[in-house]
Amino acid sequence: MKKAGTETDLDRELADLPAGLRWREWLRRVEAVLFASAAPVPPEALARVVGQGVALEPLLADLAAELAERPYEIWRTGGGFLLRTRPAYAAAVRAAADPGQAPLDLSALEAAVLIAIAWHQPITRDGLKDIFGREISRDLTGRLAARDLIAPGPRAPRRGAPQTFVTTPGFLAAFGLESLRDLPDPGDPAA
Repeated sequence: MKKAGTETDLDRELADLPAGLRWREWLRRVEAVLFASAAPVPPEALARVVGQGVALEPLLADLAAELAERPYEIWRTGGGFLLRTRPAYAAAVRAAADPGQAPLDLSALEAAVLIAIAWHQPITRDGLKDIFGREISRDLTGRLAARDLIAPGPRAPRRGAPQTFVTTPGFLAAFGLESLRDLPDPGDPAA
């Protein structure tokens, strides 16, 4: 017996609707999924709510056009999509939020370690030690991982290979980056 509300209950094709209404319903579904998600939604997940073979890029472009006059927009980050508040409304959102709490509230060391991981990933604890001249605690990397800013990275294919760290899509979203290519050059004095 199938569960109510599962993907198998979803009529993806909407064959009983005229083409224009079908497109409109797919737009609404994609918008609803993006609205409900706190994390970037990968294209594969969005493809599960529209008809088979529907090109997501034109659908997302139409949705972006519909949202052009709204205070939020579709944003591509970390291989997925989010709805985010337009920068012009950031001050209004901050004014309504708890003014005593910074969005990430990172210590200087946490921020420095996060930057080092972003620029040098995948990087081991020894690599971080080389950069900072001291051991970086498991507690610190654990806090960054708990906030979905870093994750375990690949290990060399040998026994006892050290753990590495990489940034996550949550890191990209938290810092407004579409991909790691958007990071400033570590050699840039303004970085």
